[in-house]
Amino acid sequence: MTDTARARKLADRIRVAVAETLQRRIKDPRLGYVTITDTQVTGDLREATVFYTVFGDEEERTASAAALESAKGVLRSEVGRQTGVRFTPTLTFVPDALPDNARTIDDLLAKAKAADAQVREASEGAAYAGDADPYRKPDEDDEAPEPETGGEGTTQA
Repeated sequence: MTDTARARKLADRIRVAVAETLQRRIKDPRLGYVTITDTQVTGDLREATVFYTVFGDEEERTASAAALESAKGVLRSEVGRQTGVRFTPTLTFVPDALPDNARTIDDLLAKAKAADAQVREASEGAAYAGDADPYRKPDEDDEAPEPETGGEGTTQA
């Protein structure tokens, strides 16, 4: 049985250790503005996947990925030193798709807003095809008959 709480704690410690090491010790000029967004550790605590984003264009992303791969040994030894676990997990760096997904959602929202504006412009001068109130209502002449009471002098037993 795996202890998911322990894996989560270790993942958080790895994320902090990698971020601090990238900021303080790694001086690779290829490394751009890298942000460590998330870390996941397998249940046996042997492998860690580190998700990251890079601010910049595709060329900077590629260069930062190469810099992270070349610094993997230094980062793993620093993670082992800071976490103190018996077996230091292997690190795998994966670019995070979150910014791309957010950009796609923003584009879709902009398209929906433009379509709503077109519909609003088209409906400004429009009139109803029929009556303004399409529901039937009883005419004022057709009043409902009042219920009979059974006569004035009769009583029911």
